[in-house]
Amino acid sequence: MNKGPLSGVKVVDLSLLLPGPLCSMYLGDMGAEIIKVENPRAMDATRVMFKKENGAPSLYLMLNRNKKAITLNLKREKSKEILFKLLEDADILLEGFRPDGLSKMGLGYDDLKEKFPKLIYCGIYGYGDSGAYKDFAGHDLNYLSLSGVLDQTGKNPQAPGFQLADIGGGTLTALSSILAALYYREKTGRGQKIAISMMEASLQFISLYGGIYSATGKNPEGGNELLSGKLPNYSTYKTKEGRWVALGALEEMFFKTFLRQSGLDSHLEKVPIAETHFAEWKKILTEYFSSKTLADLEPIFQNPDSCLTPVKTLDEVSKDPVMREKGMILDRKHKQYGDYIQFGSPFPFSESKVTYRTDPPDHGEHNQEILKSLGYTDSEIEELKKDKVI
Repeated sequence: MNKGPLSGVKVVDLSLLLPGPLCSMYLGDMGAEIIKVENPRAMDATRVMFKKENGAPSLYLMLNRNKKAITLNLKREKSKEILFKLLEDADILLEGFRPDGLSKMGLGYDDLKEKFPKLIYCGIYGYGDSGAYKDFAGHDLNYLSLSGVLDQTGKNPQAPGFQLADIGGGTLTALSSILAALYYREKTGRGQKIAISMMEASLQFISLYGGIYSATGKNPEGGNELLSGKLPNYSTYKTKEGRWVALGALEEMFFKTFLRQSGLDSHLEKVPIAETHFAEWKKILTEYFSSKTLADLEPIFQNPDSCLTPVKTLDEVSKDPVMREKGMILDRKHKQYGDYIQFGSPFPFSESKVTYRTDPPDHGEHNQEILKSLGYTDSEIEELKKDKVI
C-alpha cells in the first residue's frame, strides 16, 4: 500500500538516461505518482543498453520502478495540449534537456509558469541555465574536471569509474531541491524553477579542501592530501592473494585500535604517528597487508573500532546478507523478463516508508490509460497515433 510521504504528489518526468530517471524513481518510492514521457520513436536509451540474453534492459530496470509510461512527440503541436492536460494537476515537471531545449518548443518554464503557477519545474543540466558554460555539452567527467574534483583523484587524474557528478550533483541535488520547493509551496502557494548544475553541485564534494585552501592559500595536491593517499592510516592496501582492503582509521584513537588488533602497536615506540614518519608507516602497513589474506584479517574486520574493511566487488555486495536484510538489494520478478535485481531506496522513514509498487513500465505502456483519464476517446487516441503525436 502506498503510504509514502509524497503520496498524492504527481510528477511528469521528461528526463532520460540516469540523473533524472533516478530522481523520479526516488520520488516514486516515496509515494509520488510518476508519469514517464518518452518520444514514440526515440525511447529512453537505457531501454536498449546492457541487455541480458533474454532481452531484459537491465539498466532501465534499475532506474524506473514505480512509474507509468506514455509516449509523446513534443515537436508536434497537438502534444502541447496533452502535456498541458497532464500538468493541470501535476506538482512537478522534471527534465534534462539542454537549458533552452523545451523553450524552443514553447514548453519552457517561462511558457508554463503563468498557466501553472504552482508548478515546480526542475531541469537537471550540466552547467545550469546561466553562465558561459550553459550551452556546452558534457558528461560526468567534464563536470568533475571543471569543478576541481577530478584534480583530487591523483597526480595523474583518473576517471572515478562511477557517476559522481550525475548522481551526487544531479540526482540528489535535484531531489533535495524539489522537496524544499514543495515545502516552500506549502507555505506560499507558489511554484518555481530549479535549474540544477551538475558541475556546480560537484564543487561541494571538495569542501574539505576548500576549507584548507581558504586557510592556507595552498592549492591541494591531488593524490597527496588527507583523503587521497597522504595518510598511511587512511589508504588502501593489497593483500597476499591480490585483494584490497581499506584502512579508514582517520582519528588516532581508531588507528591505535587497529594497531593493537593487528599486533603492530609495538612500532609506536620507534615510529610515532607524525607526518615525518608517514613513509615508514606506509612501508610497515604495506608489508603487513601483503602477508595477510582477507580470511586472516576477518577478526579485525569484525572489530567495530578498527575502521578496516575489505574492498568488496559488486557481486559480493549483491550477496551481502546485511545489505539484503536492510533492503538495499532487491530481488524482483518482472512479468516479461523474469528475475532481476534492483537497489533499494536509501531513505529510512520510520512512519511513511518507501514502497516498491510496480515494475518499470514498457515503452508507452500506459498511453491508453492516461489519455482516457485526460478525456480522450478511443478514436481520438487512434488519430494521435496516426499523426505521430504518441
